[in-house]
Amino acid sequence: MLKTFPKKHLAAVFMAGAAISVAAIFSPSSDVEARRLSVSLDLETGQVTEQPASARLQNLSESAPEPVIDETAELAQEGGEENLESMEAQSLRKEIVEDIALVAEMEQKKQESQLTWTDYLVKSGDSLSGLFKKAGFSDGLMLSVIHGEGEADKIQRLYAGEAISFATDGEGELAAIRLQRSRLESLLVERTDTGFVGERVIREPEVRNTFAEAEIYSSLFGAGQSAGLTDKLTMELAGIFGWDIDFVLDIRKGDRFSVVYEELFLDGEKIDNGRILAATFHNRDRELSAVLYTDENGVSDYFAPDGRSMRKEFLRTPVDFARISSNFNLKRRHPVLNTIRAHKGTDYAARTGTPIKAAGDGKVILAGRKGGYGKAVVLQHGNNITTLYGHMNGFTPGIRSGKYVKQGQIIGYVGSTGLATGPHLHYEFRVNGAHRNPVTVKLPDAAPIPKARLAHFRAATNGMLAQLETYQDTRRITLARGE
Repeated sequence: MLKTFPKKHLAAVFMAGAAISVAAIFSPSSDVEARRLSVSLDLETGQVTEQPASARLQNLSESAPEPVIDETAELAQEGGEENLESMEAQSLRKEIVEDIALVAEMEQKKQESQLTWTDYLVKSGDSLSGLFKKAGFSDGLMLSVIHGEGEADKIQRLYAGEAISFATDGEGELAAIRLQRSRLESLLVERTDTGFVGERVIREPEVRNTFAEAEIYSSLFGAGQSAGLTDKLTMELAGIFGWDIDFVLDIRKGDRFSVVYEELFLDGEKIDNGRILAATFHNRDRELSAVLYTDENGVSDYFAPDGRSMRKEFLRTPVDFARISSNFNLKRRHPVLNTIRAHKGTDYAARTGTPIKAAGDGKVILAGRKGGYGKAVVLQHGNNITTLYGHMNGFTPGIRSGKYVKQGQIIGYVGSTGLATGPHLHYEFRVNGAHRNPVTVKLPDAAPIPKARLAHFRAATNGMLAQLETYQDTRRITLARGE
């Protein structure tokens, strides 16, 4: 029937309806509602007339059947017409907003479906300019992209192995760029009416807890592999217990460990491992347990079940899984000088280039040559403790006198400079200037969980420790049955 009306009448109706819809969205009160106009279309004459909303409601009420008298009718007698009118307007506004959002979503999906994507693998030596040219776009357009809003400028940071994709619309114009940094992270730059806008997009993987257990027969790494752990996870496990167990001297055949850790899945496929959540380590005649806890400041660390920190203020060994080639010995014969000369530290044999870590937080007071020590670093820890690292092959960039370092930070690399017969680290630990045996010196603990937070700590970690114990019991039952 609408086709029989003049086009200008229909246009007038459409425009008037649109104006009313916009006004309804921003209308704040019933006073404004009372002044709103409604539009009527006379189907016989084609004339468009306007009415106040209150008059329209009155007309509707006169033509409608007489309602049953109830609480609604009583409200109407006390000025409820305005409340009803306001409710009608709110419902109308909600419907309009939902319709607009739906239309916008459909339009966006339509536009995206019309885009054509072209993918390129970022190789060593590639530049953003070169990739733009490969895709058929100019340097001028590239500059427009990197000078866009949001995180658009991050598109310049390219690394080999990443994938970059260019999207063009139906007219061949650049509509979007996607830089896939990893399976979980990407950078999306899209063209808008005002220019390009960049946004970092992070996908959250599904996290599943997994249990592993193994007994050590030859090495920690071998046991880790038999339990299905990656070398990285095994290293992390050693790092948790490394303050209490010397993995060079203390490990024995028959030692065993249990661990609950995270596995990360994306679209049903495992993509990586996450954090170790809880673990136990049976070393000789002692059992050590650790659990991950995140405090109120968002800082995560490992603690014993009673709240003691698994960390010490100092690492027991500053080189991972090295072999002790010479112990602390005040009457040792020097291998180069062939004379009795006190060996006031511990030597760790390792390949040239093996990373050396700072044993504790401290300040660099020497980074350079020091006589027979060759290239050496000396760290000051507080007022009374210093550590020395000698025969180094080189220093980490930025390590110099006056620099502050954190425990575990790499400060240099194993070498054979100075009086050395082969690559190794000479490590000394001094208290008030006196040399102590680094292997046996008692190391102070890091700060425990504060008493005020112990209840929260136990509530947060008891469940994970119970889960670890349940896994262990289930495993023992399974082994006992020979399954």
